[in-house]
Amino acid sequence: MLNRIRSLFGKPRPTVAVVPLHGAVMASGRFGRSFDDASLAQQLDAAFRAGGLAAVALAINCPGGSPVQCGLIGQRIRRLAEEKGVPVYAFCQDVAASGGYWIACAADEIYADDNSIVGSIGVISAAFGFHEAIAKLGIERRVHTAGESKSMWDPFRPEKEEDVARLKRIQEGMHASFIDWVRSRRAERLDPEAEVFTGDIWLGPQARELGLIDGVGHLVPVMKDKFGDTTRFRLYGRRRSFWERIGGPGVESVVDEIGVRAMYARYGL
Repeated sequence: MLNRIRSLFGKPRPTVAVVPLHGAVMASGRFGRSFDDASLAQQLDAAFRAGGLAAVALAINCPGGSPVQCGLIGQRIRRLAEEKGVPVYAFCQDVAASGGYWIACAADEIYADDNSIVGSIGVISAAFGFHEAIAKLGIERRVHTAGESKSMWDPFRPEKEEDVARLKRIQEGMHASFIDWVRSRRAERLDPEAEVFTGDIWLGPQARELGLIDGVGHLVPVMKDKFGDTTRFRLYGRRRSFWERIGGPGVESVVDEIGVRAMYARYGL
C-alpha cells in the first residue's frame, strides 16, 4: 500500500517494456509462430515510447531464420535504443540460436536460463534432391533458361559442384557478417581463446563462460534487481491477424508452422 501511495505522489515507478520475440524469423512472417522486421516495427516503436521507460526487455525464444530480417531487426532495435537513450536487455528462453542469438546481440546485456540453448553462430541451407525419383517414375524435367546459372540448385536435377561452390561463397559471406555483428556487440566480453563461431551451441552457464551472455537469470528478478521492486512491466506483443483471432489458421499459418517446427527440431525442441 505504501509503495502504491509513493507511486501516486512520489517518484514515478520505472517501467520496463517487454517485447516477446517468439518463433522463427521469416520474410513476411506475419502468421503463426514467425516474425520479420515489418511485423515488429509498430510493436518496437510503441515499446520504446512507453512512459517512464527505464529499459526495454526482449523475451527471446527463437531458433533462427532469415539473416536479412535478423539484421534489419537488430539494427532497428539499436537505432531506437540510441534515439531514446534507453538500455536494452535480452532474456533467452528455450533457445536463442542462430538468428535468435543475432537479435539477442542487439541488447546491451544478455541473460539466459541454465538450460537455454545459445549460440549456433553459423549459416545453414537444406534441400532435397528428386532427380532419381522422377526418373523412376518416367518423368522428364524440362527447363530452359537465358543465363547458365539461372537454374542453380534445381531439386529435380543432379547436384552440380559449381552450384555447391557458389552456395558456399554466399554462406561464407553471410557467416562473416554474423561474426562481425557479434564481435561489434560483444567486444571484449568474448573469450579470445574460445572458438565460438563454429555453429556450435551451449547451455546458459557455458555461454556465460564464453562471453556470449552476461549472466544466468530471468526477466522479472533481473529487472527488479536493476531498477527496484516497484518496477512495472508492460507487454508489447504482436498483433494477431484477423484469421488468427477467429481461430482460422489458413494455408500460410500451416506452412509457416511446419517450417518453424523443423527449425526448433534442430535443437532437440
